[in-house]
Amino acid sequence: MSITRVLSAALLAVGVAAGPAVADSSPSPSASADSDAPTQAGTSFRTATEIDQGQQATASGSTGDYLYWSFPADAGQRPDVKATVKLPDSHAGQTWQLDVYDGLRRRQACQYGAQTRTAAQGAASVELACVMRTVRAWSEPWADDPLPGTYYIRLTVVNLTSADLGQPVSAEVKVDSKDIGGSAAVDGSLAKPLVPGIAVKSESDEDSSSSTKSAVLSSIEPDDGWSSGWWTDRWVWTGIGGVLAALAGIGGYALTRGSGRPRGV
Repeated sequence: MSITRVLSAALLAVGVAAGPAVADSSPSPSASADSDAPTQAGTSFRTATEIDQGQQATASGSTGDYLYWSFPADAGQRPDVKATVKLPDSHAGQTWQLDVYDGLRRRQACQYGAQTRTAAQGAASVELACVMRTVRAWSEPWADDPLPGTYYIRLTVVNLTSADLGQPVSAEVKVDSKDIGGSAAVDGSLAKPLVPGIAVKSESDEDSSSSTKSAVLSSIEPDDGWSSGWWTDRWVWTGIGGVLAALAGIGGYALTRGSGRPRGV
């Protein structure tokens, strides 16, 4: 028994000694994924800070400022924009608003989410959210449907007392999206996504002799590029439906054809 106890104590000591080493060798959680996330915001549409979907951008400013970010959204995606504003320690009631605009700078409606919220006096922060409609690959010119391209986020306070004007605040913005798939597919696609400078760039390509034209294209796009607009999973379900219809026709014919002509006919 004494030898068994000695061996057990030795193994326990080795396990305790090796425990911290194993824990230290494992990667510790950090914000390395967001190490390249922007830490400032633009002050207009032209100077909007570009962010990718999934990045958590941060910015510091003052109450009364307009904060702008931009992100790409492709056909079939339903963007979900979230923002958190950290308020100063002492302040009166404030109403903050989150607006989303498309590449044509048309304000997009939110399906649901607290797009405008009022922070009570002394509140530490206020959270806003806007779940947009599904981005369509094509739309009528008179419609305001969301289309593939760049989208702009504008965060600002809409109700503020003069005593709180100019107080420092910090904001966090993150954009995620859900892939809706073929249920939102339409028969058609845009020639080009609605990104800044795409029209000027197309004119420069058509008229290569004019070297004075220059365009500042948006550098952000989806990870797998802009979709062509013709392939969706609706084609798969259409093919499966055609096969099932053919099998149903064959089965119905086999059940109703009978045993053939009677004898003697």
